[in-house]
Amino acid sequence: QVQLLESGGGLVPAGGSLRLSCAASGRIFSINDMRWHRQAPGKQRELVAVITSGGATNYADSVKGRFTISRDNDKAKNMVYLQMNSLKPEDTAVYYCNVDYLAPWNLVSMSGWGQGTQVTVSS
Repeated sequence: QVQLLESGGGLVPAGGSLRLSCAASGRIFSINDMRWHRQAPGKQRELVAVITSGGATNYADSVKGRFTISRDNDKAKNMVYLQMNSLKPEDTAVYYCNVDYLAPWNLVSMSGWGQGTQVTVSS
């Protein structure tokens, strides 16, 4: 099982910045894609950004040019980050970290989710 611990959320005024972090730990052979999702009140969870093991990235249209996803593949860290700039009130949501990883006991691809961190952008 993998444990994912997010941090960095909080309250920020519109136009401000936040940096989210997610640390993956547990029984992991390797990590493939790492993602950030978000869910606003009354809305479905949406994919915000994804980064592959090779460093390729993709973003939701709503955050392109404002958010940057990155990762640290050091196995002692297994971190993924989301730098969020020029934040808007519509970015308010709970942000979730999600990773695809290979379990060491059978090398089967599995998916893990964090508990989420609240981001609130005031107008």
